Amino acid sequence: MSSRPPSRDLPISTMNYIKHLNSVFEKIAEDDRLNTSHVSLYMALFQQWNTNRFNNPISVTRNDMLRISKIGSKTTYLKCLHDLTKFGYITYHPSKNPFKGSLVDMTSFWP
Repeated sequence: MSSRPPSRDLPISTMNYIKHLNSVFEKIAEDDRLNTSHVSLYMALFQQWNTNRFNNPISVTRNDMLRISKIGSKTTYLKCLHDLTKFGYITYHPSKNPFKGSLVDMTSFWP
């Protein structure tokens, strides 16, 4: 039995950035439900997860994610967040407080 923590919350010491990214790109390539906005938002979230040393959850603000992902519409942003949750890429926990960021759990696709 492995003493590794659950795969959805791997600390940086066990997360392999390149292998995870390659796994995600393979999954994205096979997933016809996704469009460029989904991929762009996922990559912005992934970068925030990386900055957070691959610890879940990450705290995100709409304005930052819109800027980084280059999504121009709040409606598209929210639709993509909900779709990525429904499709199993993330789990989105919206904030009820406009001064606090929402929380996102990233799903690990590696190992």
